[in-house]
Formats: sequence, structure tokens, C-alpha cells
Amino acid sequence: MKIIQSIKRFTLPLVLVLCLIGALIVTTRPRPVQVDLVEIERGPIRVTINEDGQTRVTDRYVVFSPLEGQMERITLKAGDAITQGQTILARIDPSDPTLIDARTRAAAEARINAAEASVARNEAQLVAAKSSLEYAQSELSRITRATEGAASAPQEIDDANLAVILRSQEARSAEFSLQIARFELDQARAALVESTPEGAQRTTFEIPAPITGRILRVFRDSAGVVAPGAQLLEIGDTNHLEIQVDVLSQDAVRIAPGDEVLIERWGGGETLNGRVRLVEPSGFTKISALGVEEQRVYVIIDFTDPAATRDRLGDGFRVDARIVIDEAGDAVLAPTGAVFPHGDGWATFVAHDDRAELRPIVLGLRNDRHVQVIEGLTAGDRVIVYPSDRVVDEARIRPRRAAG
Repeated sequence: MKIIQSIKRFTLPLVLVLCLIGALIVTTRPRPVQVDLVEIERGPIRVTINEDGQTRVTDRYVVFSPLEGQMERITLKAGDAITQGQTILARIDPSDPTLIDARTRAAAEARINAAEASVARNEAQLVAAKSSLEYAQSELSRITRATEGAASAPQEIDDANLAVILRSQEARSAEFSLQIARFELDQARAALVESTPEGAQRTTFEIPAPITGRILRVFRDSAGVVAPGAQLLEIGDTNHLEIQVDVLSQDAVRIAPGDEVLIERWGGGETLNGRVRLVEPSGFTKISALGVEEQRVYVIIDFTDPAATRDRLGDGFRVDARIVIDEAGDAVLAPTGAVFPHGDGWATFVAHDDRAELRPIVLGLRNDRHVQVIEGLTAGDRVIVYPSDRVVDEARIRPRRAAG
């Protein structure tokens, strides 16, 4: 009996000690760190250079006064539609022909000779542009026939399509330049007629529209005396637009003609498509909003969608351009917030059996949202995004919520 009482006397304190030890272990044991987890997926990734830009009419023309005289008030306004040969842009009553001396007449004849030379030059350029377009179209047809039945379109087809687009733009620009050159020749000849006594019976000199398009700007609309070469209006065809984007010079070296462009925030609901036509060879200095000097370069972009998809865009409208400089169609993608520098490379924390596993990885392409993981991760792995300093290798973790 005494033995049983002794055992009971020692058992109670032992239980209390064990309970205290257990409580101490529970309270001092590190609690699981709450983390956000994202599952690794496969998909496409694009690396883009994002800048805002402005639309501008591809081919524009400034209408000048070809002679001195009294101009009537111009009633046309910016945005008005004009028709080639039908819309009268301005009317001028020439000065007294008796005031025209031999020197003025020689200058007018020189302008005619220059205009004739310009017409001949533009005719040759148009022939060359059309020949280049025909060759590009034939190359596209040849490559398309050669790759019929292929599982995927090769790069040659994309390059051939781009060549057709560029040659089409060059041919259209050459046609516009030829129209303007012929118009200037007609104006120079008419101005000489109005400046001679033989043509003195005509009192009003009319300037018809050289192209079909719209008025972009009116430099002077009031009536009054104008001198030869005075700017009157600026005209162009708003159905043929391009985009001018200025990018940092270190970004410009990564852009090449033919790069795909996604055009967003232009006012419409859908994203428009374009192609880089030119990266200008010279840069300029621009002061940023923070007051820092930057070297920037203009990049010229052509629309590849039909004009009907952007019929409300005009000259000088703001757009956002995303220039695609690299892409991968099927890549292992991880959020940028899940990777961090580690040693000489990169690493991430992978959730494994409620613990964080530090795993080195090899990265490929990256943009502002995702990175391409070449080695270290597979689709289905769960990684920790924006890990705190409490997350270390083998640390116990608990998901906070499903992050996407």
C-alpha cells in the first residue's frame, strides 16, 4: 500500500512536468509561414518594348501659292474632304502682268524645268516600286506553293508577307509623289501663263486639289495679298496612316524592321496590328518627365489591318505601341514575383510537403508579368510569389490564398 502511495506521489509531478515540456515545445515551435502559391503553367510569352506614339499621315503635302496676287478667303476647314481635280483649294487674282520683269519670268521657267525633272524622277521611282511589288508578290506565291501541306508556316512566309506590305507602301507613296509632282508642274506652267500679258485676260487663278483626301491644316484662311511660295494648306489621305514612336536608344538596337507591333489604347475596343517599317538611323536628346536627358530614336510603324478597322483614327492621334522583339510559343512560365537572384543565377521557392524548397532555375525570356523557365521547373509545380524574409529553405509554410 505504501508503494502504491509512493508511485502516486511521484506520478502527479511527472505528468505536470511532461505537460509543461509539451506546452513549451508547442509554444516555441516555429509557426508555418503564410504564403501565396501559383501553379506553373505552359503557354506563350512575348517580350515587348512599350511606348506611346502618334499617328501621322504617311504622305502629306503642303499647298503653296504659285504666284503673287490677291487671294480670296479660304472657306475649307481642317477635316474637310477633298477630291482630286474637283475641289478648289484657293483662288488668287494675279498681280498686274506688266509688273513681271525678265528675272521673274526666268525664275518661273526654272520652276517649270524643276517640276518637269521631278515628274520624270517620280515616274522612274514608280516603275521601280511597282516592279519590286510584283517581285515580292511572286515570291510570296512561290513560297506559299512550296510550303503547302506543311504543319506550320515557315518563317519565309512571314518574311514574304512583310515584303509585300512594305513594297505596297512604297508603290503607293511613289504614286502619291508622282501625283504631287504633276500637280506642281501644272501649277508652275499656269503661274507662268498668268504672269504674261498674253494670259492677262484671265483674272482668277484656281488651285485644285492634287489628291483625294482631307484637309489637315489651314495655314491661312483670310483674304489678302500672298507672295509666291506662301503656305496655304496641308493635305493628305487619312486612310493611309503610320505611327511614329520614340524609344530609348538602347531599346532601338533591339528592334528590327518587320517586328510585330500590337497597337492598344487608341480609342477602339480591339487591339490593332502593325509592323515596324523603319528604325531611324539617328537619334535625338529628349528631357524626360523626371528631368533626365535621354537619347531616343524614332521608330516608324505601318498598320497591317484594313483601314476600315480604324476609320476614326486621324492624324496626330495618340496610341500605345507594344513592339514584339522576341517570343516563344510553348514555354514553362513563372510569375516574375516568384523568382529572385541567387548566387550567380536565379532561384525560386517551390512548395513541397508543406515546406519551402529552394530550387535554382535557369531563365530565358522575360517580360513584366512572366519569365520563361528553361531548367528547374515543370508545369504543375507550385511556387511562392513575393516570399518574405521568413521563407527559407525547408521552412514550414501554409497557403494563404490561391493567387493567379
